[in-house]
Amino acid sequence: MMPRKKNNGPIVALVLFGVVLLGVGAVGLIAANSSDRTTDSGYGGYSSFSPTYTYSETTTTTTTTTTTTRTSASTRSTPTSTQPVGPKAVVALADHPIHRNDVGAMDISGCALPGMDYSPAGQDRFLRAALVCIEAMWKPAMARANLPYQAVELQVVTQDMQYPCGTVKADQTARYCQGAIYWTAPNYANDNSPNHPGKYLGQLAHEYGHHVQWLSGLLKASGNAQYDAGGWDTPKGLDLNRRMELQATCFGGMSLAPLSHGAIPMDVINHALQDAGIRGDYPQYPYRDHGTPERNSAWVNHGYKNNSAAACNTWAAGDADVA
Repeated sequence: MMPRKKNNGPIVALVLFGVVLLGVGAVGLIAANSSDRTTDSGYGGYSSFSPTYTYSETTTTTTTTTTTTRTSASTRSTPTSTQPVGPKAVVALADHPIHRNDVGAMDISGCALPGMDYSPAGQDRFLRAALVCIEAMWKPAMARANLPYQAVELQVVTQDMQYPCGTVKADQTARYCQGAIYWTAPNYANDNSPNHPGKYLGQLAHEYGHHVQWLSGLLKASGNAQYDAGGWDTPKGLDLNRRMELQATCFGGMSLAPLSHGAIPMDVINHALQDAGIRGDYPQYPYRDHGTPERNSAWVNHGYKNNSAAACNTWAAGDADVA
C-alpha cells in the first residue's frame, strides 16, 4: 500500500505496503495468510508465476544489529537435468541481488500521459498510461538482476470489496496484493491533498514499488522475518514493515527519475515527490508501520536522485533512517 495520509486514520492491511508491502506495500500491507501466520500480501502469490521460474528458498534477514539465516523446511532439490533455466526470485533482504549498484530504472524516450480527469474512469486511463512507462523502465532492470518479471495488474476500486488479501475500502489508500494494484479512486479524488496529476503518479509509483518487492522475493522474505519476530505488530515486526514501506517509496522515486528527462513535465514530477512528504505515520495512529512523513520524503528523494536500487536498501539502514 501507499504511505497513509494524515486524514485517513490507521490502516492495517497486509504484509502491501509485504506492507510494506508489505505487498506490497500498499499502505498498511499486513493480512493474515493463515490462522497461524501473519505476513505480507505477496507471500502466497508465487503460484501465479510461470512454472519456468525457480526460486531460492533460503531466507536471510539482515538488520542493523542481527543476522538470521533460515532454510525453509519445504526446500526440495530438483535434478539439474529437469530444472528449467530462467530468472528466479531470491528470498532475502539486505543481501538481495536487486541491491546491486547497476540496477536502476532505465531511461525511456517519452511517456504519453492523457489529460487528467479525476473521475474513476479518468483515473483509470491516466494510471494505465503511466504504467506502460513504468513497466518499460523496470522490466530491463529486473532482467539485469536476473529476477523474474510480469506486468502488474490494475483494478480501480469504487466501493468496498473483498480481494485476495482481505478487504479493500474505497475511502482508504490503495492496496497491493499478489501482482495487482487495487486503486481506490474515491479516496484520491476526495482526500484533502490537491487534485494534481503528480499525486496520482507518485502514489502509483509507490504501489509499483511493492510489485518490484513481490516479484523479486523481498516481500516473501519480509513476511518470513515478521513471522519469526512474533508478528507484524511487535516492535521488530513494525520495524520490518517500515523498512518495507520506505523501500517501496524509494523505488517509487526511482520510477520518477527517468521521467524527469523530458518524458513528462517537471511540475508533475515535483508534485509527486512533494506528495510523499505528507504520507506516513502520524502521532494519532496506533501503529508506526510506514515511517514518518519526513522519512518518506527523504527516501523518495533519495531514490529519485540516485536511481539505484542499492540506494534503496532500507533493510541495511540505521534505525533513525526508518523511524
